[in-house]
Amino acid sequence: MSRNGVAVVSGGLDSVTMLYDGLFNRGWRPTVVSFNYGQRHVKEIDAAREVCGLLGLAHYEVDLEDYGKILSYSGSALVDPEVKVPEGRYDGENMKSTVVPNRNMTMLSLATGICIAQKGSFVATAVHAGDHAIYPDCRPDFIGAFAQTVRLANEGFLVGDFSVEAPFVYKTKTDIARLAAELGVPFHKTWSCYVGKDVHCGRCGTCVERLEAIHDAGVESLDETVYKDRNYWKEALGR
Repeated sequence: MSRNGVAVVSGGLDSVTMLYDGLFNRGWRPTVVSFNYGQRHVKEIDAAREVCGLLGLAHYEVDLEDYGKILSYSGSALVDPEVKVPEGRYDGENMKSTVVPNRNMTMLSLATGICIAQKGSFVATAVHAGDHAIYPDCRPDFIGAFAQTVRLANEGFLVGDFSVEAPFVYKTKTDIARLAAELGVPFHKTWSCYVGKDVHCGRCGTCVERLEAIHDAGVESLDETVYKDRNYWKEALGR
């Protein structure tokens, strides 16, 4: 039996794999929402839209550009064009400058409102274990607290089996890449690069994380993505 709900999808490998996993393994039939918060890699939303077209899912882009302009004062590399996107390791210290204040809380809150309006039974996010060191709103404690907050804030208006779904919260990026291969996710139609140019740079933290995971999952032959520098990740990680 299928479940209707709302999935927050950026267009990256994690969230697109979550869509495929939800459709083919979990019985989900979600409405998909992506958020334009003025991120320099806004082209990720095009990837989300294209994948939704392939899967026959409704896709909506929520405009938060003005909100993003205010957030640019935070000094985050994702919304302030003056801040360089970090290259190399995807770890807490190196990627600290990519934190966008309250990003997941904001997106999940808006997605929950949409879900309630549509009488859906779940809100889904693709946060994963590799994000825990960097982003506080990707951790299991946050997901649990958010779910409780939703129940308190919407008492009497949620469907009976409502849940906040974070299927990858304890999975690694390598786990996700392996699952993506199993499900036939088109790697080249997903967008991970934070630099946001014509092709993946291959050098920013998210590109390095992506390339490492795809390699470690043993599925490099399935990745048709074009990278400006496909080998830098090995140098950055001492591989």
